[in-house]
Amino acid sequence: MPRFLTGTRTGLLASVVAVALAAAAAAPMTTANATPKPDVRFVAHLDITDGQRPENITLEPGGSAVVTFAYSRQVARISPDGRVHVLATLPQPPVDASTPALSSPFLGGIVRAHDGTLYFLYATGSSDLTGLWRLRPGGTPQRIAVLPADALPNGLALDQHERRLYMADSVLGTVWRVPIAGGTPTEWATAPELAAAGFLGANGIKIHNDAVWVSNLDKGTVLRIPVTRQGTAGPVETRATGLVNIDDFAFIGRGDTLLAAINADNEVAMVRPDGSHTVVLTGADGLENPTSLAVRGNKAYIASGAYFTNTDPNLLAARINPGR
Repeated sequence: MPRFLTGTRTGLLASVVAVALAAAAAAPMTTANATPKPDVRFVAHLDITDGQRPENITLEPGGSAVVTFAYSRQVARISPDGRVHVLATLPQPPVDASTPALSSPFLGGIVRAHDGTLYFLYATGSSDLTGLWRLRPGGTPQRIAVLPADALPNGLALDQHERRLYMADSVLGTVWRVPIAGGTPTEWATAPELAAAGFLGANGIKIHNDAVWVSNLDKGTVLRIPVTRQGTAGPVETRATGLVNIDDFAFIGRGDTLLAAINADNEVAMVRPDGSHTVVLTGADGLENPTSLAVRGNKAYIASGAYFTNTDPNLLAARINPGR
């Protein structure tokens, strides 16, 4: 998530291209002078004047991507040929509501269940709208779990097997958990490692190898929280550091190698299991403040919100090495 309204730095984006890339990153560029590498292509150039700044992304079986447009309160499908279809627009909050840390209403993480149901997070600073929302195919959006008005739900992860959703709260430094059917969320994990250090803490979140993984934007860390046999949160492990302003991330292959989004630096970095990391995509490839990514097979889809470049929010596809 970017500090869009205040214009300060955010986000780290990571991806691994199959071709050999230089370890040293080039200076940030906008897509106005970008020349993507051969295995990187634009899926869509989005309409900045219409508020189409993608914040988070999930993939559909047919090759489309579904994204949240952070500040236009919209969920939209982007087809493989780049067409955009708005699926839902969330209600406008009361005029006196102010979203924590951001002021404006914020539409964050999104995931898709096997049956096509979409789940996403909405923060408004008002108790009547903030929380987890659901959109069934052909239906209308419905809030199914209430979060506190002073919360900033950001990243969202789905445990299909256990039928639970995990939500990273960037302001309260908490990982919330709720059944996929909705209900009252529980504070699954709270720890100093999840807390903010000036702006936003817990940000991206994924379920991977019997653990909940979380990025901390302010502290530049990737955290692993084991899920115990009882379903409770184990001790927080710091698995990577030095990734200041890390936004969302995604794993490649079965191991713990991941791709992480570096928003303000227009970069994608590969983070290895030992915590070391290398920049593999930059603004020269078309990144404009990347916010999130999703991986399927040997391809990574990278969403750029252009929060600071204000030029070309877009969706890129890059061929990757899935690793082992």
